[in-house]
Amino acid sequence: MRSRETLLRLHRFRTEEKRRQVADIDFMIQDFMRKYEELDQQVKFEESRNGVTDPSHFNYSLSAKAARGRRDNLMRSIAELRDQLAEAQAALESEEQELKRAEMLAEKESGAASAMPQAAAAQVMR
Repeated sequence: MRSRETLLRLHRFRTEEKRRQVADIDFMIQDFMRKYEELDQQVKFEESRNGVTDPSHFNYSLSAKAARGRRDNLMRSIAELRDQLAEAQAALESEEQELKRAEMLAEKESGAASAMPQAAAAQVMR
C-alpha cells in the first residue's frame, strides 16, 4: 500500500513538472513574439526614416539591418520553441494518462482491500 502511494506522488510530481515546462515554453514564445514585434517596428521606423527599404541597397540603414538580423533570429528561435512546446505537450498528455492509470489502480486496490474485511466479517456472523 505504501509503495502505491509513493508511485501516485511520483506520477503527480511528474505531471506537474510537465505542466510547468509547457507553461514556461509558452511564456517564452509569447515573450519572443513581443520582442519580435518591437524589432519589426524598429526596422520599419528606420526604413521610413532613411527612405530605403531594400536591405541590399548601399544606403540601407545599418541599425535597421542589425535589427532585421535579430528579428530573423528571434523568428527561428520561436519556431524551435514551438517544436519544443509540441513535444512537451505530448509528454504532458502521456504523463496525465499514466497518472490516471495509477489512480484507477490505487482505487481498485483500496476498494478490494476495504471489501475483504467486510466479507470476512459477514462470514463470521453466519
